[in-house]
Amino acid sequence: MIGQIEIGVVTMKVAVLGAGSWGTALGLVLAQKGLEVNLWSWQQEQTDEIIETKRNETYLPGVELPELIKPTSDLNGSIKGSKIILIAVPSQVVRETLEKCAHVINPDQVIVNVSKGIEMSTLKRISEVVAEFLPENKFVSLSGPSHAEEVSRKIPTTLVSASEDKAAAELVQDAFTTENLRIYTNPDLIGVEVGGALKNIIALGAGISDGLGYGDNAKAALMTRGIHEIARLGIQMGAKLETFSGLSGIGDLIVTCTSMHSRNRRCGIMIGEGMTTDDAIKNVGMVVEGIYTIKSAHGLSQKYNVEMPIAEQLYKVIYEDYDARESVRNLMLRRMTHEIEEAAQEVWGRL
Repeated sequence: MIGQIEIGVVTMKVAVLGAGSWGTALGLVLAQKGLEVNLWSWQQEQTDEIIETKRNETYLPGVELPELIKPTSDLNGSIKGSKIILIAVPSQVVRETLEKCAHVINPDQVIVNVSKGIEMSTLKRISEVVAEFLPENKFVSLSGPSHAEEVSRKIPTTLVSASEDKAAAELVQDAFTTENLRIYTNPDLIGVEVGGALKNIIALGAGISDGLGYGDNAKAALMTRGIHEIARLGIQMGAKLETFSGLSGIGDLIVTCTSMHSRNRRCGIMIGEGMTTDDAIKNVGMVVEGIYTIKSAHGLSQKYNVEMPIAEQLYKVIYEDYDARESVRNLMLRRMTHEIEEAAQEVWGRL
């Protein structure tokens, strides 16, 4: 049952590593259920501001934070006594963060990641990075179509708790479920991680399309072929096809490609309008995960020998200064093929 007593986790303490918008919003959800939340920020100035104002105006403006949220800049101290350690720092600094705190994490603490990305230097998923430091800890990826701004205001949202360990997935399901936040479980950790990370590059592309002045037709095509590319790569990495039609696949793709809450889409719009990538990122004012994931996706497509034309053209626009309109032309004029290769081979291949 859903409630502060029925789920049996009200005495649980949670460490949230990262006081950005998403970490703060999820900390708020837990605190509203009666859980004590240590909200860690690497910036002492940000911690002091949250303590003083009871708000995180930089990343989640206008939202009052309850007493059960304990802001801190003591990384190791925030972890001690916590049943769940929620990783909410940008994907490219997960390794750096773990290097500082892994030695104080006990094997019985559950690691939950909400950072959506692939490590650029190693092409590893976040679960693989965590396993280097904490091979004995249970790991969960919490993902899905979600904007911090809406979750903090109790707008109905659904997420997926993915883990190779059923008990860990269900622990997170129980801990985060409220009448406004519904959590499903999924054993396909690879698929959930890949979908959550790579949808950001398609959202960046959707923003560029909007910035160029293209319409709904172009965006629909980009999203549809985008999820096809993501699934094709994910399957080669060991994921299940069905996951990409779920919350962390098409669900997250839809919300990130269509909403102005999406920093990836906003960044893309500015690039499409002619702004440089660096200036667009500065304008967004937060980490734009898709910028880094484009480079990771480019590497993964080569590693697994998977054709990813949209990711390839986005890589050229962001990292090789290609003209965005020319990249669209390249996509439209690439060699003609079937929409569903396997079906075409099965049906037409017999003729």
